[in-house]
Amino acid sequence: MGNATAKETNSLNLKFLQSLSTQYPNIASASTEIINLKALLNLPKETEHFVSDVHGEYEQFFHVMRTGSGAIRNKIEDVFGKTLSAREKKSLAALVYYPEEKIKRVQRELSKEDLQDWYKVSLYRLIGVCKESSAKYTRKRLRDSLPKDFSYILEELLSENNRVFQKEEYYNEIFDTIIDIGRAKDFIIALARVIQSLTVTTLHVIGDIFDRGPGPHIIMDSLIGMKKVDVQWGNHDMVWMGAASGQKACVANVIRLCARYNNLSVLEDGYGINLIPLVSFALETYKDDPCTCFDIHSVDDPDPRELDLNMKMHKAIAILQFKLEGQVIKRRPQFGMESRLLLEAIDYERGVITIGGKEYELLDTNFPTIDPKDPYKLSPAEEDLIDRLVLNFINCDKLQEHVRFLFNKGSMYLCHNNYLLYHSCVPLEKDGSFRKVKIAGKEYCGKALYDILEYYARKGYYEQDNEEEHEFGKDIMWYIWSSDNSPVYGKEKMATLERYFVADKAVHKERKDYYYSLIENEKVVDAILADFGIDPAKGHIINGHMPVHVIDGESPIKCGGKAMIIDGGFSRAYQSTTGIAGYTLIYNSRGLRLVAHEPFTSTKDVIEKELDVHSSEVIREFSADRERVGDTDEGREIREKIEDLQELLRAYRTGLILEKAR
Repeated sequence: MGNATAKETNSLNLKFLQSLSTQYPNIASASTEIINLKALLNLPKETEHFVSDVHGEYEQFFHVMRTGSGAIRNKIEDVFGKTLSAREKKSLAALVYYPEEKIKRVQRELSKEDLQDWYKVSLYRLIGVCKESSAKYTRKRLRDSLPKDFSYILEELLSENNRVFQKEEYYNEIFDTIIDIGRAKDFIIALARVIQSLTVTTLHVIGDIFDRGPGPHIIMDSLIGMKKVDVQWGNHDMVWMGAASGQKACVANVIRLCARYNNLSVLEDGYGINLIPLVSFALETYKDDPCTCFDIHSVDDPDPRELDLNMKMHKAIAILQFKLEGQVIKRRPQFGMESRLLLEAIDYERGVITIGGKEYELLDTNFPTIDPKDPYKLSPAEEDLIDRLVLNFINCDKLQEHVRFLFNKGSMYLCHNNYLLYHSCVPLEKDGSFRKVKIAGKEYCGKALYDILEYYARKGYYEQDNEEEHEFGKDIMWYIWSSDNSPVYGKEKMATLERYFVADKAVHKERKDYYYSLIENEKVVDAILADFGIDPAKGHIINGHMPVHVIDGESPIKCGGKAMIIDGGFSRAYQSTTGIAGYTLIYNSRGLRLVAHEPFTSTKDVIEKELDVHSSEVIREFSADRERVGDTDEGREIREKIEDLQELLRAYRTGLILEKAR
């Protein structure tokens, strides 16, 4: 038996080496790759950026990414120091951030002759910044970052070409030619984009791309275009993923949130989802209802002409949501969410609701579609409405593209370079032990709970052969969005109905999971890290979800730096309570920086007034010894590849595999 196993192993290994030989067909090609990979291990590690809870605020998000969270401004300072004035450095920074817009403004302001001089000066300065940005990368990595149209000439300009003795004349000749043939504008734009791409090489989005802000679809389009990006799903991402799968309660939640935050245009214009059936239903059902409990939360003043209609749509979809959620809770008793069956806690004749054994007067008692004897039953008009809305979500190509990206590039959590990334928490008991949660008849906690929920979420979107598992997976996505036992939600309840219908704010409160009070306990943090396979002596936890109230003196740094909560309020809806406009955590070869950002005003202010978003360092942990690629997870993968290539070399040299012609 042992011999048979050894033979099978050898056979599999030979097949693997034969497959590898198609990529490296001879000793020379395999040897060259080994040399390249070993050299790569000794380079400084790439720069990673971590952001959380961007909530559709695409302008703020894009500006932070374009600036490298202040890193580009620092590089300009490093290159030019006192050789440029403060204003010249601000102008150069604006050119790197928004090259197209900056060039248009300069073209309007300068004469043709002055414009040629501006082009040449800008090209010199951008090359200097680009050299500084690319200093720690291999030629191959740099080459991969260059646009095809200008790759050869950019590589020439960025390399230290020792064959050229009169470099200034050499550069002048190149720049004059670029300007003479009318390609200066395109070349400058290309250079600016290369600088941006080299500054933010890897992006980790720790959840909640969607809801509240006006452009989650715009952010998603940009993420799809990035080379190195991953997403740890937030509860707001999950509800959109559930909606894309056709889960009815998720569809209702998505529309309600868009209505509540005056963002229905995200659905209509961003995704092309037809809301006319909802408009018709709302106008007919609530035509004489002012729907005052369903006001619109907007940082901008909504159009008064649309406000009345939006409030009617808001109420219509909210009532539909409460019914659909009740149906899920009743068909999935294992979810343990019976306490959220609040429509049956209403005395419709008296206009009161009983919560926690106490009666509260309802702020709104007009429920034309609710049957008090069967409050979760949909009216025929509601049945038709939700069916049509679900079809719109399922058949929206752009939404499906975005959700497939989230599944392909995302996960419930990520273990990376001794960092444990997840959106919200690990559900805990009061004593700090992992809470056991029953899913599909079995108990799970910690990492295992994350794993089983991700397994079923993927079933809910992709499963085609097992209808029962497919439907259960769809409902699990709603559970992940809103359950008190969900590690992605992390609160005792989602008090949506209470906020609409009850004045007493005591019932609005959503108690946080014990995780958020125990995150300062080193034993608890170490237990979480160990459960996810990370060495507690080296590991860090990074999560978002709970806005850090900096304005009240709260710190994002927990447990002496072993944990960080980096939700600083990208969403404008939160900035009045956080006091800032988001965090970026930056991890490069020198160490760690946590940067807090002020609110972004407008692209126009950056270009015309040369006003940049001020970003201040919250922490700065730098080491004297630079971290190398070989010290990272990527380094481990590279060493494994080197071992495979060395095995291939042995196979070539022993004649086990024959070399192919060079």
